[in-house]
Amino acid sequence: MLLADFGTSYCKLLETESGQPAEILPTRDLTRNFMADLATGHNAQRRSKQSINELTALARGGKRLIKKNDFVLLDCGSRDIKYIRYQEGVVADMGWNAECGASMGFTIELLSKYYDIDYAKVPVPDNGFSITCGVLGMSNIFDAVVSGISETEAVAKFVRGIARNAWRFAGTPDKLYLSGGLCDNPLFTGSFPCKVIPLGRFVLLEGLREHLEKTDQPAGL
Repeated sequence: MLLADFGTSYCKLLETESGQPAEILPTRDLTRNFMADLATGHNAQRRSKQSINELTALARGGKRLIKKNDFVLLDCGSRDIKYIRYQEGVVADMGWNAECGASMGFTIELLSKYYDIDYAKVPVPDNGFSITCGVLGMSNIFDAVVSGISETEAVAKFVRGIARNAWRFAGTPDKLYLSGGLCDNPLFTGSFPCKVIPLGRFVLLEGLREHLEKTDQPAGL
């Protein structure tokens, strides 16, 4: 069975019967008629035989991977941010923000390519910009560069501001589990004022696997 997490910029795919690990490909590379058996994410309803909500997939994937009764899991995608909070083994709170988290991941990736910045080599700045939107927040970078700050430092302040905004959106937890492509960005993960545990890019796929296993159980289990 083909599982898919259809992200705005990247798609994560898993063929459950192949024994091969999940793969990632740019969304633009999908063929017009590409279809998955079970999917979540952007365009999931149009590109799959069955789809489930992203928050549902995130909650199930988080529970499957973290195996704790109490935790906060934040997913930072190209287009939006969302979080799940578990308390005593059940979902106590959740949120989805496509406004203040607009194009956060996409903007961070775009800036690295435009300014030729390797985020693994950029230290976390002592302070950052006050940012509530990835797209609109770019004006802070331009203003800072005009004032004499280097492009790299300005982008670092931008990333720090984005991370702090995401942390506040998730409820300012002392420990945060992180999902999504930004798990691989050390500048981003290091900008949170709390302990961050990256889970990688396949948490929602794990949620789809959990959905399959629950569906396949005999009635009454």
